[in-house]
Amino acid sequence: MAVTAEEVLATYDSLAEIEAEFDDVETEIIRHQYTLSKDLYVKRAQIVAKIEHFWPLVFEQAPMDIDEFIQPSDSQIILGALKSIDVKRFEIDTPVEGGDPRSVSIRFEFEENDHFENKVLEKKFWWRHGKDGFVGYVSEPVDIKWKAGKDLTNGLLSLAKAAWEEEKATPKKEGKEKKELTPKQKELKEKLEAEATGAESFFCFFGYIGERVSAEENIEALKKEAEDRKKRQAGEEVEDDDEEMKEDENEEDWEDEEDLDIFPQGDTVAMAIADDLWPNALKYFTQAQESDDLSDDEDDESEDDEEEEDGDKPNKKHKACAHGCKH
Repeated sequence: MAVTAEEVLATYDSLAEIEAEFDDVETEIIRHQYTLSKDLYVKRAQIVAKIEHFWPLVFEQAPMDIDEFIQPSDSQIILGALKSIDVKRFEIDTPVEGGDPRSVSIRFEFEENDHFENKVLEKKFWWRHGKDGFVGYVSEPVDIKWKAGKDLTNGLLSLAKAAWEEEKATPKKEGKEKKELTPKQKELKEKLEAEATGAESFFCFFGYIGERVSAEENIEALKKEAEDRKKRQAGEEVEDDDEEMKEDENEEDWEDEEDLDIFPQGDTVAMAIADDLWPNALKYFTQAQESDDLSDDEDDESEDDEEEEDGDKPNKKHKACAHGCKH
């Protein structure tokens, strides 16, 4: 017996509702896990503060989603000056309308170093829903007070911050009128195009913005999603609202905004830190210790071999790693 178009549509609506229910479960798990483990993370922080180079060693074993963006010049700061990392789910701690348990703030604390004045760098990522169907992290640039001649982002981060402030101060275009780039945005775009082949510093991460979704748009989108769910649950048809037309209208603006992001993978890195590196810090610290032990064993074996070949040859000096240990 052939399935009618109406039955197929009803099946798709049922799947959409199941997917929404899975998302509800996921967010509640995050909420409860965070609440239950919050005090444990405070205890962990008190203990690891007594362990020299704990967080630099954790970062040394960072997962690929983080490690692939760390350049050798970044490592000098991260391994030499990183004091601590802290992750908070700030929209659980301070609930707001439209808030989501997945929103995170990532706080880096640094020792005095040769590159920048900041002792603390904190970046927030809001989990938001857009009217065009977007769901994910959005953020705002956080500038760094670089010391003279030490800017690893080559001016990109400060320019991204200036362009963002200029964008916020510029009245938004209404309807289908295409947005024009501000002077700072044009300057940023030209600089990004000129440096397209250059290495990207991890510290450009603090310039990530993502899609432009305001708190107000997020609330509107969530209300619309809630209304659509009620209709599906009641067996009513949910209109598509000409989604393809919306995507076409926003496509050019989004491409321009994406071209202005100095670290497009910032949402991926934020998720890797919040969901992997931070909760699994002890695992990565242990791996770093084991890696150092293995390196020591290999050095010892190499020295033994050299001594057998030439008993008069002096012992090889141990190499100092970036965080001050020797192996």
